[in-house]
Amino acid sequence: MATDEFIIWSFMGCSGAEAVLNLQPDSLIAIAYHPHFGSHDDLMLLEVDEKLLPDVLQQRVTLRGQPDEGAVLCTRSKTYAIKFVGTSNSSFLIPPSDQFAPSQNSLVCDSKVYDLQQLAPVIKVAPGNMELNEVSPRLDKLKLLLSENPYRTEEVLEMDDWDMGKSKTGLYTWDDLVERVQASNDELRAGLRALSAVEIDGYWRIVEEKYMDMILRMLLHNSVLNDWSLHALNEDEVVRVLASDGFPQKLALHCLDVYGSKMDGDVCTSYVWKLDGRKVCVHFGREILREGKRKMENFMVEWLKKIPDGIQASFDMLEGEVLTEKLGVETWVRAFSVSSLPLTPAERFSILFRERPKWEWKDLHPYIRDLKVPGLSSEALLLKYTRRTQPSLDAEPVFSAR
Repeated sequence: MATDEFIIWSFMGCSGAEAVLNLQPDSLIAIAYHPHFGSHDDLMLLEVDEKLLPDVLQQRVTLRGQPDEGAVLCTRSKTYAIKFVGTSNSSFLIPPSDQFAPSQNSLVCDSKVYDLQQLAPVIKVAPGNMELNEVSPRLDKLKLLLSENPYRTEEVLEMDDWDMGKSKTGLYTWDDLVERVQASNDELRAGLRALSAVEIDGYWRIVEEKYMDMILRMLLHNSVLNDWSLHALNEDEVVRVLASDGFPQKLALHCLDVYGSKMDGDVCTSYVWKLDGRKVCVHFGREILREGKRKMENFMVEWLKKIPDGIQASFDMLEGEVLTEKLGVETWVRAFSVSSLPLTPAERFSILFRERPKWEWKDLHPYIRDLKVPGLSSEALLLKYTRRTQPSLDAEPVFSAR
């Protein structure tokens, strides 16, 4: 086997391919077909950078994807697309001496006998290698999976029958999600938190808004009865009272987690929570608009009535949750939540421009600021998917589909 130019690759091993491991520049060495030479489709070359190499060598990476999906490689915190790249030069793979070892001390190649100590036996010729490119986690599938069987009010009444053969269709454990969703563990946890998912009986679930509304209303009702401060809610007391009202402790604690934030304090005592004013206001805004759009004036009256004392509400809190439009002299408001939009930029912008052919920056920004694409800044995303116009220097820029 002769060629004007070739690259010799070797596996890491104690003494395998040692003839080429220390080969000096401009040196020559004979190569030959190994007795087990073949296609060896189970062997592939993977190119990684120095930052990723320790994770690969220490087996801290996993391949994820279903049979109908392109595989991705995941570290603990990042996801990488895998792409085959062909090369013009052939790459010769030389196995370590303890793998596919020849049965004799010499090889015959082209009717000549070569001493194995001076020969590099090639077991496979690779036409290229796999490259890794960091990509966003594919979490839209996570939303679809968890939406199959959300936790509903009826389940509270059926809890005693849960272990009596109830179907687990549409329910997913952590291991199930790891197997199905192309995301690193850290990204998957972040995705579950963004969806306000909670683990119940070993399965990750999203809780229907109707039931979350019931728990939140009861929490606010008890805060009045028991003179609780919404800025300093005692976790143990809140969970105990809500449990006495018929809500599972797990869901009572989940309510605090969804609508509040845990305060720093002595971990030896009960945790203290503070309700997040914006999250509470968004919840009641969504509830009102669930039945359809409203005139702005009527919406504001009803919305402000629902906001509990101690929380200051302003329409700006609903940024990224509602859209307004002029119909004659009236201003109307309707629900349009960023959480309902896909995480893939192309799909996101497509939906946005179907909703409105043109967007002012102040309206568009809340619906794209959560998009994160490795290697692309927010400005680059705008350049790729939108066309910007500005009638005058002092006018607000307007964005339309590219």
